[in-house]
Amino acid sequence: MRPPGFVDVHCHILPALDDGALDLADSLAMARQAASDGIAVICATPHIRDDHDVRIDELPGRVAFINQEIARAGIPVRVQTGGEVAQRAAQRMDAGELHSVCLAGQTAVLVEPAPGPLGQELASLAARLRQEGLQVLIAHPERHVGEGFERWLAELAAAGCLIQWTAAFVTGEHGHVALRLAQDGLLHLLGSDAHSSHGGRPVHVGAALERLREVCTAQQADWIAYQAPWALLEGRPVESPFF
Repeated sequence: MRPPGFVDVHCHILPALDDGALDLADSLAMARQAASDGIAVICATPHIRDDHDVRIDELPGRVAFINQEIARAGIPVRVQTGGEVAQRAAQRMDAGELHSVCLAGQTAVLVEPAPGPLGQELASLAARLRQEGLQVLIAHPERHVGEGFERWLAELAAAGCLIQWTAAFVTGEHGHVALRLAQDGLLHLLGSDAHSSHGGRPVHVGAALERLREVCTAQQADWIAYQAPWALLEGRPVESPFF
């Protein structure tokens, strides 16, 4: 049986916090966007990095508040805790701090690579986090294309990392890059990386999943759409059977 909907593993829905939703009305509008797209769960992933004053100990309360308001508005979406942890910030954080920003309070942590191409520094960090019992998700690799891009993606995937692409990139002008790499088993999760209902990327993943169904097997597309993200929310280890 399929889960009740999609999971958006990367979204800046918490109001008035980082560079995401401006206020509660904006957050609720984002939740409505998600519901209209068939998304059942949104992982709130505010930036954990030096240029944003996000206090980790406040996140559970903020998520509880937005869930209360979403329920009051009758929107069939639930928000889970999480964070988008910058690579340099993650290097300074201990295992306890990192566990506190894992998706849904489980063991998967979303890591934002440092600006520039992917490289050994990220791979070394991922190896350390894996040793500390964390499932590492690499955020929006499409922003880090450079020398050895595909080789580094393959190395990260071989080391047990999951690669999260932005849904709007998959459906955009250069989406063929993501679709080709999906066929090579280097696309494991989708996130909207939405920041506001007023513009930019919407809280949608459905169109990107439809594009994936055009180039991947039905089993792989279902794994990306349902099996992998729901397993992460339940705290189960996830390894791609398609890489």
